[in-house]
Amino acid sequence: MPSDAADAASNGRATLFAVTVREVMRRNVETVGRETSARAVVRRLHEADVGSILVVDDDGTPTGIVTDSDVLGLVVDDRPLSELTAADCLSAPVVTVDADDGIERAAEALREHDIDQAPVLDDDSLVGVVSVRELSYYLPGLSLSDVSTRGDGEYAYEDRAAPGVDVGDVVRFSKRLGDGDVRAFARASGDENPLHLDDGFAATTRFGTRIAHGVLTLGVVSAALSRLPGLVIYLSQSVRFVGPVEVGDRVTAVCEVVDALGGGRFRLRTVVKSDDGDPVVEGEAVVLVDGRDGSE
Repeated sequence: MPSDAADAASNGRATLFAVTVREVMRRNVETVGRETSARAVVRRLHEADVGSILVVDDDGTPTGIVTDSDVLGLVVDDRPLSELTAADCLSAPVVTVDADDGIERAAEALREHDIDQAPVLDDDSLVGVVSVRELSYYLPGLSLSDVSTRGDGEYAYEDRAAPGVDVGDVVRFSKRLGDGDVRAFARASGDENPLHLDDGFAATTRFGTRIAHGVLTLGVVSAALSRLPGLVIYLSQSVRFVGPVEVGDRVTAVCEVVDALGGGRFRLRTVVKSDDGDPVVEGEAVVLVDGRDGSE
């Protein structure tokens, strides 16, 4: 965190919001034209390691945005990437924020439109992108606690006393693991166990019905951890699978920071619960939050 922002944070909420979007936005904006093939868009998302690509017209004006969630939707729907363009898979209209807006106003815009990132304009020119992740460096968690992701997943960050990660913080991520998710995971991972895919076979097992892959269920823990403030690097995970998740069930990952290990590393208790509140996955994770020394 830049020193001026750190000084503002230490002085409390009143001065914190003097920080503008320009100070926290990402300036490396990935853009494509409307006629760019969907396959090329997916390749750009992967190679640039970004969560979104802006679709722009000939004069550079954003006309849409393609996110990881949009791409996942294409996969789940079995739509052929080779036959689609960026215009076929973008989300529109684009919600933008001004570079000179305060970060509180930007957070309100993301919350109001139920999105987790937005292009930044300066005199109608595209100059950056700002997301919940960048804002979370500077804003108290309460301001972002009810911002939800696109698609079927939603998350919340709780119990934060100050910007950054600290012991006692809790992050939650909830998602319904539908048939499309299970089949997409089977294709991506190669795990085509009929217990997950074949209703007739699954009916003959001890479960009596199809269940989601254990690692797919564990994935909601990874999704929750990725929403900790800062650049989060997943270092380790211990895990016990204690119950099945039927295809179509909603599960919720609850990850609580229980120890600061130093060097920006934190240990978290990780639990995935079913809709009725019973644990289906239990364990502990260690993450590295880049940019922190872990001394606070």
